[in-house]
Amino acid sequence: MFGLATFAVALVARLALDALLPAGFPFLTFFPAVIVTTFLAGLWPGILTALLGGVASWYFFLGDGWSFAMTPGSALALGFYGLVVAVDITVIHIMNVALERLAEERNRSARLTHQTQVMFSELQHRVSNNLQLASSLIAIQKSKVKDPDARRALDEAAGRLSTLGRLHRRLHAPQGGPMDMESFLYELCHDILQTSGAERVDCTVSAVRSDLPPDTLIPMALILAELVSNALEHGFPDGKAGQIGVELRTGEGGLILTVRDDGAGLPDGFTLARPSSLGLQIVTSLAAQIGGSFDMTGSPGQGTTARLVLPQPIGV
Repeated sequence: MFGLATFAVALVARLALDALLPAGFPFLTFFPAVIVTTFLAGLWPGILTALLGGVASWYFFLGDGWSFAMTPGSALALGFYGLVVAVDITVIHIMNVALERLAEERNRSARLTHQTQVMFSELQHRVSNNLQLASSLIAIQKSKVKDPDARRALDEAAGRLSTLGRLHRRLHAPQGGPMDMESFLYELCHDILQTSGAERVDCTVSAVRSDLPPDTLIPMALILAELVSNALEHGFPDGKAGQIGVELRTGEGGLILTVRDDGAGLPDGFTLARPSSLGLQIVTSLAAQIGGSFDMTGSPGQGTTARLVLPQPIGV
């Protein structure tokens, strides 16, 4: 139907222009009709339009007109017309086939990408659930342990696994773009405060926008979790009130994470060369893992400042 419609429009237009055109333009409106039909409707409608256009040109505009008389000039003109429309139809058909294949490949790629995302999300969900399950099993096992030091160690292990599970789930939640670092760090800190029951400690967070890769973001988030937990345990014992400030900013050569508190401070003789807790050992190990440097400063009663510096260039 589309081919017949474009042929009819081309024929009417050519008849209307016949009185205005000099001799020698019998196919003037049929060439674009063939091109448009082949491009929009496909191969066979284009061929039909070309055949009808050739027959109409032969009858109405070649030779003496309004007859199918064949002269050498008419035969040559029809041969030229046939060659041109054959080339046009072939080129446009090849282009349409290529576009269809490209569209199919894009659709296939989109389906594969969606399937991969679904599988990845399901995998992350299961990993998070397994971490939470391991944490719960350790907490259950703790009830059978009588030694206070062992119970404390099991508590810390369960807490770390639980934090890691929540962190893992939050990191791999669907994102509409780069992660909002300030919101992410704020939620992480307040999650730790809530889990620890530190109702009298307030945590403030200030962070620049940064699109950290997962292999850097996860260790950095774990370091922050350990530092906040360490501040709650050693800086604000026995439910003492206080403030914890977290800052993520750009500095010379990279990104700087600073955690400050106004708690009990560091004891005399403190050195990171001999960390006093497993948490600080984990922090120094994770800092080395991501190529960063870590230090802590403070004095008794004057609070503590911990700083992680990531020297590699970071997109901010």
